[in-house]
Amino acid sequence: MPSPDPLDEKLDAIAQHPFRAKFHLHGRERVTAELSSPSTMRLHAHDLIARRLAPAEPHRDGKQTPYRGHPVFVAQHATATCCRTCLERWHLIPKGRELSREERGYVVDVICRWIEREVAG
Repeated sequence: MPSPDPLDEKLDAIAQHPFRAKFHLHGRERVTAELSSPSTMRLHAHDLIARRLAPAEPHRDGKQTPYRGHPVFVAQHATATCCRTCLERWHLIPKGRELSREERGYVVDVICRWIEREVAG
């Protein structure tokens, strides 16, 4: 039997938190995710993370991620990748410094995996 994917295990653990568990794709966000290719969604996630989360001191940190308007925003709240405080608490990526290329890639992987699971489920 294959071992569970660490990313899926992380998402399952985060989903146990009552606040995180209430986020799902509905309406326009769901349609956008269903109609967009995975590569398009990944590009959107890369762009949003680079502008809103990656800086050492993001503008309005803790309030920079809307709750609606794009599947990536919903996914960020569901996966605790919405602000640097949540990123530090849930993913052990420290605040106060710019995210590395690898960390940005990890955050995008987390977001995109959550979206894939939402669309498939």
